[in-house]
Amino acid sequence: MKVTFHGAAKGVTGSNHYVEAGNTRLLVDCGLFQGSSATKKRNFEELPYNPADIDFVLLTHAHIDHSGRIPLLYKKGYKGEVLCTKPTKGLCEIMLPDSAYIQEKETEYKNRKRKRSGGKSLSPLYTMDDAQTAVRHFKSVQYDNIIKLNGEVSVRFREAGHILGSAAIEIWINENNKTIKTVFSGDLGKFDTPIIRDPFFIDEADYLVIESTYGNRLHEYKSNREKAMFDIIEETLMNKGTVIIPSFAVGRTQEMIFGFNRQIDLKNRYKIIKRTPVYIDSPLAISATEVFKNNEEVFDDEAKEYIFSGDNPLDFENLIYTRTADESKEINLNNDPKIIISASGMCDAGRIKHHLKHNLWKRNCTVLFVGYQAEGTLGRRLVDGAKSVKIFKDTIKVNARIEMIDGFSGHGDKEDLDKYIEGFKTKPQKVFIVHGEEEQQIGFSKRLKNKYGLSTIIPDPGQTFELSCAECVDSTPEPNRELTKQKFKRLELLNMIKKVKDEIDDLTDIISNDTLNSMNDTEINKSIVTYSGIENEIYSLIELLENINEKN
Repeated sequence: MKVTFHGAAKGVTGSNHYVEAGNTRLLVDCGLFQGSSATKKRNFEELPYNPADIDFVLLTHAHIDHSGRIPLLYKKGYKGEVLCTKPTKGLCEIMLPDSAYIQEKETEYKNRKRKRSGGKSLSPLYTMDDAQTAVRHFKSVQYDNIIKLNGEVSVRFREAGHILGSAAIEIWINENNKTIKTVFSGDLGKFDTPIIRDPFFIDEADYLVIESTYGNRLHEYKSNREKAMFDIIEETLMNKGTVIIPSFAVGRTQEMIFGFNRQIDLKNRYKIIKRTPVYIDSPLAISATEVFKNNEEVFDDEAKEYIFSGDNPLDFENLIYTRTADESKEINLNNDPKIIISASGMCDAGRIKHHLKHNLWKRNCTVLFVGYQAEGTLGRRLVDGAKSVKIFKDTIKVNARIEMIDGFSGHGDKEDLDKYIEGFKTKPQKVFIVHGEEEQQIGFSKRLKNKYGLSTIIPDPGQTFELSCAECVDSTPEPNRELTKQKFKRLELLNMIKKVKDEIDDLTDIISNDTLNSMNDTEINKSIVTYSGIENEIYSLIELLENINEKN
């Protein structure tokens, strides 16, 4: 069998693994690339395989960085089914049309600008019709049942503990009268996560493809994350401020609702929170919550106990759902203290940007992050300490308190991943580390080697490996390898330019508002010399790029 890593290789988004086994072609996940503008450009590249040749798509879970390009597959000629769990199917039925709506609206905005400048119109990556076509081909499967796809391939979905319906997928390949088993972990969750069951321990595998989002980090506030969150919220409300919680519509929002429900049961704690409105301002999150309510059979035991006692774990008295744009706008019409949970979780799109625009500049407000923030996103810039940010072309001063409690992340940390590895009674002969930033992947790889004696590979984008019972061989065609290197050098340049732009915006804000008047002559002269050097380098790059444009 062969596996080619086309997404989430040396990166965190765009999960996409291409499996060739005899006459069978499989995809494990087909997600959107998210983050910086350069990273998003990868979504519009030609697919590196012919979708019409693919026999099956196996989907680990509904998050858009794993499912978001499936409508594109059908648009480009895929005719087969998407196999996933029942909750994943239900979530994708709302998430993929929502993603298509965003694609269409973003393209409309770009085309208005291009029309004014005389440029050609663009087409969206895919449309609502494409998304509706895709979800009609989703087929739900039961956890723990072995499914024989054909004479060459069998699969089984196991609980991954990441979000509702998430799965690690076991794949058995029969070739030359021998069977090879490869496990694709998908995204692995934490143990003891509210609502979601713990990841299932798989006994054995020849090969393991495993995520590494927090591969070399421990979650802070792991044991007392809810207390830390409610302490911050209480402090903000006592200061008559508003709390903004950017939250992923699927998974994190429902965990937040459950957490608020549980704290309301604490009779003598956080009384101010109990009388403060809590807004869920995301139509997608509201619809996703309904999907959760329709899949209570896969809840963990604690959530089931709430249901059996007559309590709805996803509702409480001061919870307010806002579906319409008008309802959303009304939230910010007064300065009364409130709690707003809104998508997107990384602040790159959706209603959260409006709430940040209205509240980031207020010193008595708090922005509380409860999930992973990818490189290149607005959320990452805020977490990293940006002094000001651009939202809808306006520069917004960051005066609000910025807090991060990553204990709420849906991804397991290094202890959770180690626990998962220890669950294998027969360890894999090779572990492929994907879905992580470089620092996390390298640290995780070293630990797997030193602590467990495992052989690991951190695959490059586009890299192909031929797997057999005896060995794992890099079989990437040399032309493909060179093209991949060139492509990612170009993407790296785009990311660097964007980062420099953001840093200059920060520098301008610092100098104009905080520093200039207090600088002495020596400091000013040194700054001028430093800036002159930077300016000359930028002019050299501009000249180089202009010459290239003239040639083209």
